[in-house]
Amino acid sequence: MSIWWSLHLRRDAASVPLARRLLLGTMETAGVDPDISYDLSVALSEACANAVEHGGDAGSSEAYRVTAYLDGEKCRIEVADAGPGFPPGGRRPPFRAVHPEAEHGRGLCLIQELADHVHIGNKPGRGGAVVSFDKILKWRKDAPLVAV
Repeated sequence: MSIWWSLHLRRDAASVPLARRLLLGTMETAGVDPDISYDLSVALSEACANAVEHGGDAGSSEAYRVTAYLDGEKCRIEVADAGPGFPPGGRRPPFRAVHPEAEHGRGLCLIQELADHVHIGNKPGRGGAVVSFDKILKWRKDAPLVAV
């Protein structure tokens, strides 16, 4: 079983729950375990919130892209924006512990904790950051679209 979708969203806070609901609906319909779905939806929300906040010039409404792949036993999600990207030289921000009630600075750390594998970098050849992460899926016993 393989499902994928891609969204081009405006850099607006209202786009974050839209992406999250689409992911949760897809996973529920496919029969993914609710705990796995929840973890991935939180990680997606954090990645989208970062794209909205940092993914372009101030006042710009440039779009960002969310792509999700459920393929076999794994889900991979990628969020790409048109902002300045991460600092030159291939250095990405460190994953750092933040107070659990902090309102800023926890996104990348949460994604790292919730996903099995995380890649953070810049778009090759043009501006923008890309955050991709994946997680091994678990299925409900009654899953209609379980991988075979």
